[in-house]
Amino acid sequence: MKLKKLCAIVLSAVMAVSLCGCSSEDKGTPDIADVTTTPKVTQEAKPTNTPTPTPEPVDLGAMPEDIDFSAIESAVPGQVTVSGTDFIVNGEPLFFNGVNTPWDKWNDFGGSFNYGFWEEHFKTLRENGINSTRIWISCNGDVGMLIDSTGYVSGATTEHWEDLDSLFTLAEENGIYIMATLMSFDHFKDTNETYGYWRKMVKDDTLIDSYIQNYVIPFCERYDDFDSLWSIDLCNEPDWVNENSECGKISWGNLCEFFAKEAAAIHENSDILVTIGFGMIKYNSDYYSGNMGSDEYLQSLYANENAYLDFYSTHYYEWEATWYGFPFDKTPVEFKLDGTKPSVIGEFPATGMLGNVEGSQEMSTYDCYINCYNNGWNGVMAWTSNGVDACGSLEDFKQATIDIAEMMAE
Repeated sequence: MKLKKLCAIVLSAVMAVSLCGCSSEDKGTPDIADVTTTPKVTQEAKPTNTPTPTPEPVDLGAMPEDIDFSAIESAVPGQVTVSGTDFIVNGEPLFFNGVNTPWDKWNDFGGSFNYGFWEEHFKTLRENGINSTRIWISCNGDVGMLIDSTGYVSGATTEHWEDLDSLFTLAEENGIYIMATLMSFDHFKDTNETYGYWRKMVKDDTLIDSYIQNYVIPFCERYDDFDSLWSIDLCNEPDWVNENSECGKISWGNLCEFFAKEAAAIHENSDILVTIGFGMIKYNSDYYSGNMGSDEYLQSLYANENAYLDFYSTHYYEWEATWYGFPFDKTPVEFKLDGTKPSVIGEFPATGMLGNVEGSQEMSTYDCYINCYNNGWNGVMAWTSNGVDACGSLEDFKQATIDIAEMMAE
């Protein structure tokens, strides 16, 4: 008991130092009791679910007229596919020299979307050698989404779709690949207006089907022709939905059945790649608490061969080093990913590694990027390019992306 109290005190101090540069309101932080116990356990046993009938489409939020893709002058090199553990474009491997531009204003799409910001920022990214960015399509579900108090999703607002039309058109014209994050742990957080609706949705097969049928599939069908939409991130850091009381402590069985159904629907209705932005490798590796994104686990919850992830995109912040090691001097396999899919570091602080946590080491953001490029990772994406919190901005690492772009061009 004394040892546990001592560990908790030490961890509190460590996290206070290592996270002092980032806003906990924007970035998920774990319940201490959950992080200090990370036994290697088997994944929870769940019965194989048979597919459930999907409801008939209803109000999709007065979807705008179809986009005239022929009128868009694309600067995107081509569609991204996967071959083994590589991303491929036009027959050649591609490294995602990327960033996170999660939002300009919280809940941009259907909210306070600023066309001028995104137009200018995409140009800035390209000028600095960056070929990709990760954007939150819905930050917490309170704006843009049409979900009722029962958890039934009937689509999204017209403004949401119109803003996304502009976003993907701008990305296409500026040659920027987008990882579109459809939701976050924030949807389930008890400070939101609609958190209870989302918790109901993810626990009920029929309500899950309403989200997929009335939002995910229309999203895929509308933007599948845009090569700039290279991937969909099903959820930002679902770890906290499972671990933290403020997010409901929803079981991995519920969450991953939801993800499995989404992944299958995306693969069946588009060529868009699929991932999950796990906050910790803890839940993305059998070495720790089980790979909740493995083909085997997802398909054990939803018996469909299309229920799989195309690549891994685990996140990393320095407080994780004590339990899960340090990725920036390792290959993905050495970091305990399974080596079966392309692997991206989907988030890490743009300010770099301070080396003030046991298991970590001091390393500049420049070296983090260069090492990932040289050590067989398929991409790296600093948080953030536009300084939405205290974790840094493009000014902290742009020389790295410029240099990598030059190496990629050789």
